[in-house]
Amino acid sequence: MASRRAISAVICASLLALGLIFMRGSSETLSRATASATMHSFAKPLPRGQGSFRVSERAMGIRKVPNLRGCAATSADMPKTGDYYEVNIEKPIGISFARGNDGRAYIIKLDERKGNLDPRCEVGDRLDEISASFGDDVWKAENFGQIMYAIRTRVGGLYFKFEKRDGDMSFLEIDTKDVEFRKERRGGNYGAGTREVQMRNYITSKENERARNEVFNTGLELYEQGKYEDAIYKFEDVLGMEPPNYVGDDFRRITPMYEIAGYNIACCFSKLRQWENSLGALRDCLNSGYEDFEKVRNGDGLAELREAEEVKFQALLDRYDEPVFDPKLVEGFKNLFGFGKK
Repeated sequence: MASRRAISAVICASLLALGLIFMRGSSETLSRATASATMHSFAKPLPRGQGSFRVSERAMGIRKVPNLRGCAATSADMPKTGDYYEVNIEKPIGISFARGNDGRAYIIKLDERKGNLDPRCEVGDRLDEISASFGDDVWKAENFGQIMYAIRTRVGGLYFKFEKRDGDMSFLEIDTKDVEFRKERRGGNYGAGTREVQMRNYITSKENERARNEVFNTGLELYEQGKYEDAIYKFEDVLGMEPPNYVGDDFRRITPMYEIAGYNIACCFSKLRQWENSLGALRDCLNSGYEDFEKVRNGDGLAELREAEEVKFQALLDRYDEPVFDPKLVEGFKNLFGFGKK
């Protein structure tokens, strides 16, 4: 009797184990099928021919890749130095770009608090291609102002093609080629090599400042001619030419030209009647420290925006320049005491 009970117990345990294995296999199959369906629906390319991503004649045929934000990139996923890699990132993006000494766009900062990221992106990587402002075309990333315009104005996701540079920040350097300077800097000495490079850097910085002024003035001329989109390109170039590690006489970390160029971008979008882009540019401008609130409230540049988006405009401005007296309270006193009534 005891032997039969033991055999029965073994049989029951075996059947139970088989049942658990079957249920686990079914669950994993379902999970894999669900994950596969989700991935394919997210990474579904735009239709063209056999489903390849459509681009302009200036760009090669490319595929659309999924957004990897929130996923841990393995060593196999990470591109090697010199390789090109493609990403799709939904707006808002957490990538900030700087204009390199060759006029191209480079990643200068990654901030997940600001927006979405891709784990393959690193500071120093150079942008090679970007999706156009609208449609399926892809632009060669050769014009910094045009790149920033596309990022601001495109609705939905952005396509990027980057070149991996392994954190190389030489695109920001002015002139550090002098051998003697490098030797002295490593040795902590100060000699003729250091003085020579410092002088060259000073001269180069003045030349860069002059070039930036020319770009800014060109933007003003285009604005006055009513060529607002072209003016945005120039003002975006001015933002990208902001000198690194700037400290003003008043210890401000942003140049006045940066603030003014940001305001001018908001004005251009206002003239183009692109309200959300104008509000976004104005927000960036005020965040940078622009404080000419009288011009913001009454200047002609934002007249269209103030009229079309009065509530949003006022709410945004009040965050940075809150009125001393609440307008509703003032109006209430007028009504209470009969001011302004005939």
